[in-house]
Amino acid sequence: MKKENILLTHSSLPTLSIVVPCFNEEEMLSLFYTEMMKVMLLLSESVKDFNFEFIFVDDGSIDASLDVLRNFTEQDNSVHYVSFSRNFGKEAAILAGLQKSQGQYIVVLDADLQNPPSMIVQMFKAVVFGGYDCAGTRRVTRKGEPYIRSFFARLFYKIMVKISDVQIVDGACDFRLMSRKYVDAVLLLSERNRFSKGIFPWVGFKTKWFEYENIERVAGVTKWSFLKLFFYSLDGIIAFSSKPLALASIFGMILFLGTLLFMGIVVIRKIIYGDSVTGWASIVCIILFCSSVQLFTTGILGQYLAKTYTEVKRRPYYVIKEEK
Repeated sequence: MKKENILLTHSSLPTLSIVVPCFNEEEMLSLFYTEMMKVMLLLSESVKDFNFEFIFVDDGSIDASLDVLRNFTEQDNSVHYVSFSRNFGKEAAILAGLQKSQGQYIVVLDADLQNPPSMIVQMFKAVVFGGYDCAGTRRVTRKGEPYIRSFFARLFYKIMVKISDVQIVDGACDFRLMSRKYVDAVLLLSERNRFSKGIFPWVGFKTKWFEYENIERVAGVTKWSFLKLFFYSLDGIIAFSSKPLALASIFGMILFLGTLLFMGIVVIRKIIYGDSVTGWASIVCIILFCSSVQLFTTGILGQYLAKTYTEVKRRPYYVIKEEK
């Protein structure tokens, strides 16, 4: 027998849609669901008149995550899920959850409980009663993370702040609660190369920020390797800044001026001393340096060209295998 949504009392009441992207979270899903039900009870004590729904997006998990989600839907009619045919990435999962959501208010958070669900109560109040369109969260510490990973994460945010066309808050997470107006604006952005940390601030609106300290997993393992985070950061830089292209032009101009200077030195030395510059080592070093800069700038151009190629093909963001 299905368990009725504990707050599903009137169809005209506003609904909170809880979007949960997940990939191989078999060990965490039950813990997450239990914790979220506690939070919904706490929220019902503060804000009595609202409904809620869960939208789990299974991003092509190869463990038993989908079986757990099927079991949830059999026990609770407030639970829905979307299962991809393969792993399309977290950005696609977030997009699918937002597109499927029906609520006037939508919260996005991970199933690993590293986004503290208890914060939803104050986030909900900020949007519903505080006049904000979005309640965002940011991690103020990275306790428990490897030092090298924390260092490059901080470096990424510093770079984005300086070169991005939008204001990305240091430590900002995908964990946020948004109004329907805010989500509809996010869904208007149709690019295939999605970077939510940039898309969310790009649409604007009034955002209230909540801070929390890093929380380690209680089960399972992280799905984000250093290499995946590195390429994800590159996607963000390319998606929300054209300054790397300007940087490539600046490098080219500097090399051009340096070449003119070097040619002048060679000519002057020939006139004064009657011989050309000797030493093959210095010539080889200059050639290697110029070649490396050329490859670097060509790589930047190639990244932008590759993203353009992906956009032009207009492939779907994801393919759904099963949903309920």
